[in-house]
Amino acid sequence: MNNKAYYHLPGLFEFYELYRRFLPLFFEHREYFYEWCEIGSIYGAPADCLWGGGRVGFGDNTPKEVYDLMNKYGISSRLTFSNSLLQEKHLNDYKCNKLCELFEKSDSVTNGIIIYSKLLLNYIKNKYPNFYFVSSTTKVILDFDVLLNEIRNEDFKYVVPDFRLNKDFDNLTKLNQDEKNKVEFLCNECCNFGCNDRKACYENVSRKCLGEDCDDHICSSPNSNEGYRFSSAMNNPGFISVKDIVNVYMPMGFSNFKIEGRSLGSALILEFILYYMTKPEYQLRVREEIYLDNNLDLF
Repeated sequence: MNNKAYYHLPGLFEFYELYRRFLPLFFEHREYFYEWCEIGSIYGAPADCLWGGGRVGFGDNTPKEVYDLMNKYGISSRLTFSNSLLQEKHLNDYKCNKLCELFEKSDSVTNGIIIYSKLLLNYIKNKYPNFYFVSSTTKVILDFDVLLNEIRNEDFKYVVPDFRLNKDFDNLTKLNQDEKNKVEFLCNECCNFGCNDRKACYENVSRKCLGEDCDDHICSSPNSNEGYRFSSAMNNPGFISVKDIVNVYMPMGFSNFKIEGRSLGSALILEFILYYMTKPEYQLRVREEIYLDNNLDLF
């Protein structure tokens, strides 16, 4: 049994202010949080990131501020470069190359790239060799044999399966320990389990990141008008709960768990942190420490 679960949290650039307050709390008051969990990485992309994908990035803080915060706490930063439509002409993008130059070198930890494009993978491997790579869930791999080939690909340190393979225990139990160490489960997806448009949705985001003038993707999910709701995600057949992590996945030898939420608000990201990482008796205390204004009126 693996005795640690490593969470990969959303919003490297997008939720800088939240993490600026949360990280000191996490490291100075470990008694508030489950002993068996750690922060494996924080991932994201800034606004106007040509190589971005999955979700459109945002954030007002400079890359150097983000880099310094992660470096201070020894947390691996993952640049989300999962655009699926990149061409040779996009590889020389100034902003993305400067991000690579900055995050490739770290005093305390190795940083990573979440990636889709083979073209970009080869480019970064050759020009910025100090990164590790994560195969993006935006590939929407639904065939376990294809997933297995991805896991066995030596280019990738981690592979994030489509959430619909989360409970494929017949195949997951057959992986050897090295293979299990590379699997990173997406825990809290709210997308319709039977969705056939997931790849088209991600492609639409890739086009927006490239600056193309295109219509928004129209989600066909019956509850799409509600937006993301954590309560709905908990009822998704692919949802992985805290109890699942402790009682099922960790005893099976899995240790990496990704939390989605880059396009959501910081208040909801805090709820994810409270649910997945914080002991119930300390959840209110963590909320009080994080909220900037105890007199804040929501309505």
